[in-house]
Amino acid sequence: MAEPDTAAVEINPHAKDAGVEIKLEDFFTKVLSTIGKVTDKQVAELLKKSNQTIAVAESLTGGLISAHLSALPGSSEYFIGSIVCYHTRIKVTEVGVPAASINQHGAASKETALAMAEGIRRKFKTDIGLSATGSAGPLAQAPAPPGRVFVALASSTGAEWKEFNLQGTRTEIREKSAQAALGLLWLHLGGSEIL
Repeated sequence: MAEPDTAAVEINPHAKDAGVEIKLEDFFTKVLSTIGKVTDKQVAELLKKSNQTIAVAESLTGGLISAHLSALPGSSEYFIGSIVCYHTRIKVTEVGVPAASINQHGAASKETALAMAEGIRRKFKTDIGLSATGSAGPLAQAPAPPGRVFVALASSTGAEWKEFNLQGTRTEIREKSAQAALGLLWLHLGGSEIL
């Protein structure tokens, strides 16, 4: 069984543009290299250039991804909407995650993240569905320990996901999770790796 992507990270409270800058000490994927470095403006420009729309299903991030996507004037050109599906019931009834999948794999799992991304894409009829689920701590979200996060993206070309084991306070883990989702979106849209 492959080890999940892991990063030891630090937040720089004096960072410019992205709100948070994260120094990566050890990274495994390109997505990790974008955390805290891709700005809202860069993502917006790629969405506009690609002429694609996006909707978001958020759990542990509680609306942070949507806040980033809607931060700039004119964001309604590409950002259609979102659902904060913090409770399992909302994941099932509003986003369309199969209850049987949550019972089998847990609310904080790759299967749930993938179902959230595809479900929100279908519900809002967008080109891209983006999702984040996991445990921000301090308590575990079975089966995920604090810091275990899953982000996923669904589009007409298929779906992709990443698993992260993030460190920090609850607030830091939530912001890093939002940045990880935006990093996955950035790379999907053709953004360059940022090192």
